[in-house]
Parts: sequence; structure tokens; C-alpha cells
Amino acid sequence: MSTIIYPSPIFGPVQSRRLGVSLGINLLPADGKVCSFNCIYCECGLNEDRRPRQPLPTREQVAAGLERKLQQMQEDGQMPDVLTFAGNGEPTCHPHFAEIIGDTIRLRDQYCPEAKVSVLSNSTMIHHPQVHDALMLVDNNILKLDTVDADFIRQVDQPVAHYDVGQVVERMKAFNGHLIIQTMFLKGDGIDNTTDRYVIPWLEAVRNIRPQQVMIYTIDRETPDHSLRKATHEELDIIRDRVIAMGIPCSASY
Repeated sequence: MSTIIYPSPIFGPVQSRRLGVSLGINLLPADGKVCSFNCIYCECGLNEDRRPRQPLPTREQVAAGLERKLQQMQEDGQMPDVLTFAGNGEPTCHPHFAEIIGDTIRLRDQYCPEAKVSVLSNSTMIHHPQVHDALMLVDNNILKLDTVDADFIRQVDQPVAHYDVGQVVERMKAFNGHLIIQTMFLKGDGIDNTTDRYVIPWLEAVRNIRPQQVMIYTIDRETPDHSLRKATHEELDIIRDRVIAMGIPCSASY
């Protein structure tokens, strides 16, 4: 069983494959996972195996913890490249997500104005106006779109509530390009979204959304489903180049 559970509300800094020196902001409990997806590749494990007993951190706890850490990093002469909302599940599920984004931008401007604010989201809450508006304020609005195939989503991402990928694509369009699409490519028993069956419709969705950037990646740590395998460098490079050919910047993390 995968057992990576992050401290809350602040963790790191860590070296991110995609973002640089990243100071993590975890809006979920420190002892378990809260997520609107139940991905079989999640490094935090499956939802049912990681039920938290602690409450969500409050808005005040997040702001206080972030300020203490930024003061410490300032004293140490090591400031982050990015403040990243990630951790034990879906950050936009927090009822005060929008207000916390405002607090974070204020503290970023005070202590490390060169740092970016990033949010890693599975896109399930972007239909809420307050979530949409908050994400419009951050530097890196990174939204998941693993595929546009509903069966694959049910099998791999396993939404815990109603999820209509067509509606999600339409909501992504509403960001008017202020988003980064993040897509996991992987293989397993009866699973492989690196093939044209999945890639071609995904590319068409990306073309219609017109994000500022696309980040594609593959599994890097232990996963709950031990049959899963990494996509190869060659497969990721081919997909990356197809995105770039559409005029959209794309990076691949192996």
C-alpha cells in the first residue's frame, strides 16, 4: 500500500519535477486523504485506506503556518520558486479555498514576490464560481485532464461523485487560456492511454481548450495498483511533440 501522506498545512520545500523548489500548502488533514477522485495511481493511496480523523486546517492556521515558514526560509536565505497547493487530496474542496488563495498571494507578495503560486487540481470543483475566480488569480492554474474517455476515467481516476468530462472541458475553456493542463500517461492490466485511441481525442480537447501550457508525466512513486507501469520516454516524447505541433508549449516528465 502506498503510504505518502503529507504534513499539514505546510510541507517542504521539495524539489518538484515540473516546478522547481516548491513549498507545499496542504489544505487537507495531516493524517489522511480527502479527495473527489480515487485514482489508482495516487501516491497517497486509495481514499478508503486513508480516512482522516483530524479536521481540515483552518484558514487562519494555513496563513500562520505559511508566514512562519516563509520567515524561516527568508532567514536561511533559501526562498521557494513556487508555493504549491497540493498534498493529501483535492485542495479546492476546502470550503475557504478562495480566501486562502487571497491570503497566500498577500504573503507571497510580502516575503517572496518572485515566487509563483501554483494549484494542482483534479478539475472537479472548477464549476464553482468562487473556485474559478480564485484560480484565475494564481500564476499556475494546473488542472488535470487524463483523458476524455469516460470509461478510462471511471476505471483509473474513479470520481467519487458525478463527473462529466465534457462539462469539465467546457469549464476549462472558460479560463480563456489561463490554465495548464496536466495529464498522467500510464499502462497496466487493460490500461494504456498512450495509444491513439486515447491520445487523438485528448489532443482535440487540448486544441479546443487552448491552455497556456501542457504538462505530461508518468508514475514516479509507488501506486495502490501494483500492476501499473510507467509510460516510456519515447511514448511521452511523441505525445509532447504532437502537442507542440499544435502551437501549445508542452513539457514531459519521466
